[in-house]
Amino acid sequence: MKKLCGYVSALKPMHKRAGGRQWHKLVMASAGLLVAAVFVILGATRVRAKTPAQSSKPAAESTANAQNGRKLFVKYGCYECHGYEAQGSNATGPRLGPDPLPLEALKAYVRKPAGEMPPYTEKVVSDQDLADIHAFLESLPQPKPAKDIPLLK
Repeated sequence: MKKLCGYVSALKPMHKRAGGRQWHKLVMASAGLLVAAVFVILGATRVRAKTPAQSSKPAAESTANAQNGRKLFVKYGCYECHGYEAQGSNATGPRLGPDPLPLEALKAYVRKPAGEMPPYTEKVVSDQDLADIHAFLESLPQPKPAKDIPLLK
C-alpha cells in the first residue's frame, strides 16, 4: 500500500499542472487497469471451457478411483487448505472442484506450484495418486443454484 501511495504522491505535481480533470482521468484509468488485471488473473484460473477432446478421458484416467482419491486428498493434507469437499477459501486455498483443472495441468501445478502451496514431487505423490485425486475432484457434485437455496431468496 505504501508503494501505491508513493506512486500517487509522485503523480500529484501533474495534478497541479494538468488541472483536476486530467488528474481524475489518470487516477481512474490506472484504477481501472488494476481492477481489470486482477479479474484477468483470477478469471484465468476459473474459466475452463471443455473441448470435445478434453471431455473424453485418457486411458490413464480410466483406472482412477474416486473413493481412493478422497482418502488420498485427506492423507496428503489437501483438505487443510482446500476443504474436505475441495470448496476452497479466499483465506487458505482456491476451489478445486467440481470442475477441476485437466489432469495434466493439475500434475504440473502440484509438482511446481506458484504461491504458498508446497511442491509434491513424484516421490511423495505418485501420478496414479494424482489421477485418483483428480477423479475425486471430478466426482464432486455441482452446488445448488442460489435460486434453490431458501435463505438466499
